[in-house]
Amino acid sequence: MLEFKPIGVIHSPYKTRAEAPYQGCTSEDTCEIELHNEYAEGARDIEGFSHLIVVYFLHQSRGYTLMVKTPWDKAPHGVFSTRSPDRPNSIGICVVRLLSRKGKLLKVKGLDAIEGSPLLDLKPYIPDVDQAPRPKLGWLEGKLKLAGKR
Repeated sequence: MLEFKPIGVIHSPYKTRAEAPYQGCTSEDTCEIELHNEYAEGARDIEGFSHLIVVYFLHQSRGYTLMVKTPWDKAPHGVFSTRSPDRPNSIGICVVRLLSRKGKLLKVKGLDAIEGSPLLDLKPYIPDVDQAPRPKLGWLEGKLKLAGKR
């Protein structure tokens, strides 16, 4: 059996799915990631990184369908070729800008998670490792226009 234990909780200005941005990179809102006490030491040295990869549970997911419509296209696409929050495994990921760390609290910008989302993991964003050279955008080519991108 596959099980995950949350390592913290996300505090966000977004109380519902409708309030959350489609993608975190379009938001300048500040969110707070609160690590559970037993995991706080695991954040040691994290403040030296400008960006983090946040992995969290999409706790307001409403189940899923294999074909979904997105805000960027009228045609349906396979769920695995989209960023839909309604997925077979309700896992969200987002690259955020780390503003500060104070003990078990991290202030970040660019997060699209809803208030109370369980935090599953944090990883430093490392451009040489995480950035793909010359990525192809598939069906999104020419359709993705993210206003306010950081």
